[in-house]
Amino acid sequence: MAKYIFITGGVVSSLGKGVAAASCGALLQSRGYSVHARKFDPYLNIDPGTMSPFQHGEVYVTNDGFETDLDLGYYERFLGIQMSRNDSVSGGRIYWDVLNAERRGDYLGATVQMIPHVSNKLKEYIGANTDTDFVVCEVGGTVGDIEGKIFLESIRQFANDVGRQNVMFIHLTLAPYLETSGELKTKPTQMSVRELLENGIQADMLIVRTPRMLTADEKAKIGMFCNLPAKNVISGIDVDNIYKIPLAYEAQHVFDIMAQHFGLPNATGNMDKFHKIENYLSADLPVVNIGVVGKYFDVPDAYKSLNEALFHAGIQNNVHVKIHKINAEQFNPDALSGVDGILVPGGFGTRGIEGKIAAATYAREKCVPYMGICLGMQVAVIDFARNVVGISDAGSAEFGKACTPVINIMADHDSADMGGTLRLGAYPCMIKPGTLAEKIYGTQQISERHRHRYEMDVSLSDEFEKCGMIISGLSPDGRLPEIVELKNHPFFIAGQFHPEFQSSPYKGHPMFNAFIAAAVKNSLCAKNKV
Repeated sequence: MAKYIFITGGVVSSLGKGVAAASCGALLQSRGYSVHARKFDPYLNIDPGTMSPFQHGEVYVTNDGFETDLDLGYYERFLGIQMSRNDSVSGGRIYWDVLNAERRGDYLGATVQMIPHVSNKLKEYIGANTDTDFVVCEVGGTVGDIEGKIFLESIRQFANDVGRQNVMFIHLTLAPYLETSGELKTKPTQMSVRELLENGIQADMLIVRTPRMLTADEKAKIGMFCNLPAKNVISGIDVDNIYKIPLAYEAQHVFDIMAQHFGLPNATGNMDKFHKIENYLSADLPVVNIGVVGKYFDVPDAYKSLNEALFHAGIQNNVHVKIHKINAEQFNPDALSGVDGILVPGGFGTRGIEGKIAAATYAREKCVPYMGICLGMQVAVIDFARNVVGISDAGSAEFGKACTPVINIMADHDSADMGGTLRLGAYPCMIKPGTLAEKIYGTQQISERHRHRYEMDVSLSDEFEKCGMIISGLSPDGRLPEIVELKNHPFFIAGQFHPEFQSSPYKGHPMFNAFIAAAVKNSLCAKNKV
């Protein structure tokens, strides 16, 4: 039987429950245990797919095509596991399931109530089989949120159902430091744990977000008021990189606390992969400058997986990657002066589109390494159509009808439902032999994750190739262009998919690795010219 760890949060949101959950899982993995992870979000959206990146941040996509919270990206990157549609569960999805069951008559005329019907549905998702030793479940929001009450009730019930010895509750809180009095205040943590107790849940471990390590007296005080041993109070100190967090937990014996709770044998963990990242971060290495031309920079998490993938590729190339955020809505080509590579990420809507097209033009004309992702491929195609092929009014059907659409919606897309028209999840791609794409991937068949609605018009392939742009990757049926590249360019490649979703800190992703390698080469060439 699997054992379960529930991660809850209090005081304020954005304390880092996702990274904490992934880090606890990493400590278990370091001792040879198999781990799965799940995210439970109380909000009423069915999934995050229709949420604006300006408000919610990145929408992460699983291999099986489900739009999820970005925390699932942490789980996949830290733990090297593959998440699925049943690992990201919102309150809206739970109520949708329950109400549909009621309409079908599944409850046989019973009065449908929060308990047992909603709580039972939640417990079904929590306890779904994973064939792993541990399941780490993060509960979104904070203790005290109205919509989260049924989630706390459900995990309380679940602990009773499977046995308290098989469940551990970890609670993240905040201990703010007041500059005026020079004090670290523990009262918010005490109040948060008290509210958790009012929901019938006793925390077994506290991770207290704090700007410095808690003193022995502070830990003893928190432990006394929160009804747990002082050694089970962990300092969740701020670090300059999230991959240092498992090492911080290891140094504070977090695994030992979990082992004692679950009756596991003591074991030394293999933390080499995290030490490698730590050594990389402190190393004096060359810096490459990457200009990311996007429009969601107001929300730090909007390009989370993209930023991570660039960081991972820096590790693989033994360089530090400095990201320059360039707003496509106020694009000025001068902003790209001095960058070693240009990346245009995905996005939706017309805002900033001409700036992104201009960035692709700049990279093509100035021979700067270019990588396009999803919309970043489409703007490269539009630029090439307008300025090389000679289709002066080339554009995308997404941005209006007053153009010649070189990017169009596929006939088999049903545009009636905004939430159901995207090509989502992993799709195979056949790579043309002898291309840059084949050199990058080292194979002629790949699988990448998608999240888009519009496609490049494949009928343009011959005309484009004559002018120098190759469709080097196609769907197996030959209908959907997946990768384009330029013949006579140091490095210019773009994919209709999102490779950042399959990048990891331990090996990077082939396309990102190759892009950073090209940027390094470009940087060296520029320095030699000087």
